[in-house]
Amino acid sequence: MNDIHPESSPWAIPVAQVAARPGQSKAIDQDFPAPDGIGDEVISVRKDADVHVDGSFDSIVDGLIFNGAVTAPITAECSRCLKPLNASHTIHVTAFFPYAPDAHDQHRGGKGKGEEVDIIAGEEESDDFYPLAGNNTFADIESLLRDNLVEALPLKPLCRPDCRGLCPQCGIDLNEEPDHHHDVPDIRWSALESLKARLEAEQGGESNG
Repeated sequence: MNDIHPESSPWAIPVAQVAARPGQSKAIDQDFPAPDGIGDEVISVRKDADVHVDGSFDSIVDGLIFNGAVTAPITAECSRCLKPLNASHTIHVTAFFPYAPDAHDQHRGGKGKGEEVDIIAGEEESDDFYPLAGNNTFADIESLLRDNLVEALPLKPLCRPDCRGLCPQCGIDLNEEPDHHHDVPDIRWSALESLKARLEAEQGGESNG
């Protein structure tokens, strides 16, 4: 985010009107480009893909609370059968955007900079809070999108919960060939089979003698 011109960010949302006093609300229903760095070669949200945000910013004494749903297109491959997957994934997000200290003091009735200000319960312990920019006039949701989408991506995506995967011997898709199998001898019996063959050969030699 450009701190000098925060409005230049494609993830910047103007919130000056709702930040004016507690009790205000601003609805959001629009697409934003996906930030980079979401996922890996197995599963990801591609950079600049359309991510839909549907929610609202609600103003309280100490800042803005965002509640909403984030829907992103997921590109992945099944971790069992390696089939390509393309689907939309929706997550619900709640995040806190605290007011910057100076403007925060003004909202609380002009307290001096040296006075201590309260914060809402749990703010210090929560990781889901993001700074406002431009003297509390813009909420930039780039980090919010990245953090929440990265956390929501499954470690082992599946095409379906009961995916049978690939045959370890030949790689055939067992979902398409459920009766496929190989007759593989149990190597635990190979030593006994060798001993049996040797004893039979010895017995055959004695009989011929």
